[in-house]
Amino acid sequence: MASWALELLGFSLGLLGFIGTLIATILPHWWRSAHVGANILTAVAYVKGLWMECVWHSTGVYQCQLHRSQLALPADLRAARAMMVTSCLLAVLAAGAAVLGMGCTRCAEGSPAKASAAGAGAGGFAAAGLLCLVPVAWSTNRVVVDFYNPELPAGVKYEIGQALYLGFVASAFSILGGVLLCVAWLGERAPARPGAPPSSRTPSASKDNHAPSLASATHGGYRLSDYV
Repeated sequence: MASWALELLGFSLGLLGFIGTLIATILPHWWRSAHVGANILTAVAYVKGLWMECVWHSTGVYQCQLHRSQLALPADLRAARAMMVTSCLLAVLAAGAAVLGMGCTRCAEGSPAKASAAGAGAGGFAAAGLLCLVPVAWSTNRVVVDFYNPELPAGVKYEIGQALYLGFVASAFSILGGVLLCVAWLGERAPARPGAPPSSRTPSASKDNHAPSLASATHGGYRLSDYV
């Protein structure tokens, strides 16, 4: 029962991590314009993501434009795209493997492939979380370094967007879910604890706390007279 609860908790966290990773991948709020210096009061706010750039006007108009040229994008942005998409796909495969291998499901019950599927699901969620964490952490570091760079003008500086915060939370959920599934899987594969050693059968004479009678000795295959 405890392993089932651990499996369900790990699967739920991994699923939440996948949903968060998917939302963070789609949202354009990875970088948002910094309101510092002369930009404290501005009528336009910019946000940038992996797939589009958006402009928000003080009048309430919100416009977005997709990145049309893939080859013209920076190398780190293309790498972030690839890693986030791979993380989402890997999380989908991990979810399918986890459903197949969890002990609380009847899929492939009694098959040796069930345990292997559970281990693959646990590793898949952990790997998906790491793939999400790398571009999110790299983008955050880049934003912080550029923000404190005195050589850059205030108009080209950005702050950490909401999608990056969501990416950190999603990666943590995915990694934690994979770890919990792995712990439950290892607990099921652990050898059973040896039970108590079999107790030797006590003769009836010892049970009754009296010596065997002459009749019982005779029926045992010998006679008392043979030894006198």
